[in-house]
Amino acid sequence: MSDDDYCLINATRPPVADGPPYAECVLCREPTEHPESYKGITLCPVCEWQEAQRTACSG
Repeated sequence: MSDDDYCLINATRPPVADGPPYAECVLCREPTEHPESYKGITLCPVCEWQEAQRTACSG
């Protein structure tokens, strides 16, 4: 068992946009760094950091 096996959170991230229009954060509705055309959950940097803190694997 490797050190990474205990954490089952999928860490894939949406693509970063080259410029506007940006997708809205699904939590606070602020602009994100992701393209508006991205289909899926997008979070702004602040909400992404807060979500990472909530879902972090504790060892």
